[in-house]
Amino acid sequence: MLAVPFFVGFVFVFVLPIAYAVFQSVYTVRSDGGLGLSESTTVFAGFDNYARAFGDEAFWASMVRVALFAVIQIPISLGLSLTAALLLDAVTGERRGGLFRALLLVPYMVPAIVATLVWVYLYSPRTGPLTAAGNLVGADVNFFSPDILWGSIGNLIVWMVLGFNMLIMYSALRGVDRSILEAARVDGAGAFRTAWSVKIPNIRGSLVLTGLISIIGMLQIFNEPLVFRGASPQTVTKDFTPIMSIYFQAFTSNNYNYAAALSVLLAVVIGLFSFAFYKLTTRKANS
Repeated sequence: MLAVPFFVGFVFVFVLPIAYAVFQSVYTVRSDGGLGLSESTTVFAGFDNYARAFGDEAFWASMVRVALFAVIQIPISLGLSLTAALLLDAVTGERRGGLFRALLLVPYMVPAIVATLVWVYLYSPRTGPLTAAGNLVGADVNFFSPDILWGSIGNLIVWMVLGFNMLIMYSALRGVDRSILEAARVDGAGAFRTAWSVKIPNIRGSLVLTGLISIIGMLQIFNEPLVFRGASPQTVTKDFTPIMSIYFQAFTSNNYNYAAALSVLLAVVIGLFSFAFYKLTTRKANS
């Protein structure tokens, strides 16, 4: 009985929206006009929306764009989070460790839109302090240029998620049997060797979890590029990411049925990527 509220919430929050999206994706709106008048009717379209989606070059280009970004950004983000967790685990004194954990976790508690607006200001070529600092050393950097934009977004994402991933990894590190660590020290293992050969293998589950969360979140990236679009619309197009393509199809073109089909395809792609990552990491763990 205690699990009933969870299952009810799961059905209403996940199952029903997914089922409704699938239902919407097999319909389309057609306009029948005569004598200057038009009337829209919703008709069954079968897999027409999916056929159109498979041929949508802009949508798949955005998928490839985000996937390439994820291949670079996720290892950097997780690597920095793991480094921070290992350093905190090595800190002696709970008070100092708690202070650093709180400082690293503060950016995660800032709403994504607010954090993005802050960094857009920092990147601003006219009023941003980062551009002014670059000018002082003779570096003319435009953080919104096509060559640097992904780096600007990646820096923002790392700043936002580092503390969250660090906390998961740090909690796992605190659960490692201290007798194993003591045995490693007795055997002459230094701090680096202990971390690489003892600590990291024992928190593989947390690394897989944060990796899956990062993959799912990266393929759904939306808030950051949407806000950046206001500062650099010539670089951040409406098809810059898959979610942006879906958003503009639904709320600008009013093509909700086609947007639903794109959403279903994106969900399938995310599921496949997550499953492949999980199988790959668990296979390495068992080998």
